[in-house]
Amino acid sequence: MTAAVRQARRQRFHAPLAELIAEAAALRDSAHGRLMSYSRKVFIPLTKLCRDVCHYCTFAQVPRTGKPVYLSPDEVLAIARAGAAAGCTEALFTLGDKPELRYQAARDALKALGHETTISYLAAMCALVLRETGLLPHANPGVMTRDEIAGLREVTASQGIMLESTSERLCRQGGVHYGSPDKAPAVRLETLRLAGELKVPFTTGILIGIGETRDERIDALEVIRDLHAAHGHIQEVIVQNFRAKPDTKLANSEEPDLDDLLWTIATARLILGPDMNIQAPPNLSPGAYQKLIDAGLNDWGGISPVTPDHVNPEAPWPAIAELARKSADAGKLLVNRLSVYPRYVRDADTWLAPDIATRVRRMSDAEGFARDDDWAPGNTKPPPAPLVIARGVDTGIAGIVERATSGERLASNDIVRLFAARDADYRYVTQAADALRRAVSGDVVRYVVNRNINYTNICTYRCKFCAFSKGRTHEDLRGSPYDLDIDEITRRSIEAWDRGATEVCLQGGIHPDYTGATYEAICQAIKAVVPDMHIHAFSALEVTQGAATLGLPIHEFLAKLKAAGLGTLPGTAAEILDDEIRAIICPDKINTGQWLDVQRAAHQAGLRTTSTIMYGHVETSSSWAIHLLALRDLQAETGGFTEFVPLPFVHMEAPMYRLGIARPGPTFREAVLMHSVGRLALHPLIPNIQTSWVKMGPAGAAVCLKSGANDLGGTLMNESISRAAGTQHGQEFPPHNMEALIRSINREPMQRDTLYRPVPEDRRAASVIAADLEPIVLTPPRKGGSRLGDAPLGQQRGHAKFLEQRAGTCAD
Repeated sequence: MTAAVRQARRQRFHAPLAELIAEAAALRDSAHGRLMSYSRKVFIPLTKLCRDVCHYCTFAQVPRTGKPVYLSPDEVLAIARAGAAAGCTEALFTLGDKPELRYQAARDALKALGHETTISYLAAMCALVLRETGLLPHANPGVMTRDEIAGLREVTASQGIMLESTSERLCRQGGVHYGSPDKAPAVRLETLRLAGELKVPFTTGILIGIGETRDERIDALEVIRDLHAAHGHIQEVIVQNFRAKPDTKLANSEEPDLDDLLWTIATARLILGPDMNIQAPPNLSPGAYQKLIDAGLNDWGGISPVTPDHVNPEAPWPAIAELARKSADAGKLLVNRLSVYPRYVRDADTWLAPDIATRVRRMSDAEGFARDDDWAPGNTKPPPAPLVIARGVDTGIAGIVERATSGERLASNDIVRLFAARDADYRYVTQAADALRRAVSGDVVRYVVNRNINYTNICTYRCKFCAFSKGRTHEDLRGSPYDLDIDEITRRSIEAWDRGATEVCLQGGIHPDYTGATYEAICQAIKAVVPDMHIHAFSALEVTQGAATLGLPIHEFLAKLKAAGLGTLPGTAAEILDDEIRAIICPDKINTGQWLDVQRAAHQAGLRTTSTIMYGHVETSSSWAIHLLALRDLQAETGGFTEFVPLPFVHMEAPMYRLGIARPGPTFREAVLMHSVGRLALHPLIPNIQTSWVKMGPAGAAVCLKSGANDLGGTLMNESISRAAGTQHGQEFPPHNMEALIRSINREPMQRDTLYRPVPEDRRAASVIAADLEPIVLTPPRKGGSRLGDAPLGQQRGHAKFLEQRAGTCAD
């Protein structure tokens, strides 16, 4: 590029400041919307020695007799533990550049600590903080070699180095970087390049007002842009304004004024593009928050409720609550992020070391921000109250809600936007869903008296989310396998009827000896002893397997089950109807198309089904949108779904959580939004939105009933699957508890049957005077076959063929 072309392209930056700011703000909003992020962190000044002598710095000191050169491990841990107690997620290690290359005192101190270099000691302290506190280390040690960056990558979530400037003039005599070998632009740029090659989420930035020209600022920003274009690793760019400090060579120098800072921020946004995270320290420009936001910022950087800004100790941090209010005044919503930004969280396996990736996933929500609560599905923590600071509602959100309530099919990106609602937008979405619920179903909350019967926990599948399925032998480490006698199934069905149940819900593992005849026999046996009991049984996986073992098309097998007494099908085995996610969590299971085909065939056969989603693990809101639209489109075709049931992932004992590949379920905000957005996105085709007391807990379920849900599900009597995963919410929620909960939110309870019809009075009467349950019998597996009956030879051959076909599919 010639100098003339280069200068012509830079003419845009000579536009009036108001025009630049307006363009930058619009560009920022196109990618970041209303969100202003920050990181809640502690600052750990590992050492204040530095071999450089920058003329503006008060952080760097010289060795002093009797004063420790480095923080000890105990001192490091004390700071980190204080940060963890204050809700921080990041430990920012600040330190000077390789002081051991200048000071004997540094070499001696390192030797006493068992290290040769500062960066070696830094890596050890990062590992210590990570192990003992769970805070995510972010390291700013200055210039680094490839090996040093790679070593720190194993114990940090992110790293950084301020480029400051690419001006060689500033390194010459009279310049602020004269005598500072680590401030040579080429040296710092090489560190940035190496970090990109090593896939390290990296922070950099420029320091303005230290003698550089505006053209030199543009040079630095363009170099950063080009490095990011090559490697994709620059996660944030800081625009930091020089502050004159006493006892420095620049003590009497003029600081950049606010307009100069705003020009630089806007220019950075225009050069770096809409997606880049651009920040300016708020403590260096107090009172200018609105203007900084207007110029194109989307991040406030690290804010500590515990430690000062050790680089600028004269400038106190704003209180986080005050920062939230000021952001809200500017129309933005403050959101806490991790030290690593959402983009890199979503692709953690690429950008983070394995142990760090596990920790980051467990600390993040579906969007990749820091979790905003410690609630999880299945635990007994009280649900958090939503924080509402902003006054207005995003006009885009309001428009999407309006289209949804009118019955319009939303686009996928509309649904994603609803799931991202926070603060006032969250309240608006949940209230709109509740108003729609009232319009559709009034103030009646329904529930069904039913019993879960999980006939076997032996399963040939290995879904990574399932803590229920077991191997075939007692040596299985995940618990004892069982295979119920048919007499136990019928006994439980009779007992359920006597206790007022109108439904038995039957599901289980895919036992290697079960065939389609097994499922048919279960239905026949129940109908023989309790002819009026509604059988709600067999997910799409059991149907697919059963049909294959008999060599029948799906529709013919469903006809056989219906003739045997099957009334409806549960919509489980759906998990997430996005095959990219299914390939991770249940690779050997039926795919999205097969699940939808079973539902379609059931509806065509006159069998209604429920619909579910299992969310909060490895997927994002994009997958939620795909799932909801798949349900809506099938419902528009068949009309066969009775309800939508969000099932938040219970993580405690789930294999994929224990393996480190999943989040600990949705946040409470996300869980409530699944009910609200489900109500809006499925309107008017699926009128019933059910909330799971097993997973949400009674208090959480009550919130969902005020956010779009109208059904409380079943009393269950025996809940096994969520209990195996770790839920603490019990195995039965009897009618008096159901009705007390419903009345506590000023709604009217009503018992229903599976098809949402009122139950006869004798059923209700039996349910409210139910006797205690008899102990269940979990019969162990029988050697040489299933207890539920041996299949005829032809069916055994069909089953063998099914397993062979499935093995081939898995191999592919």
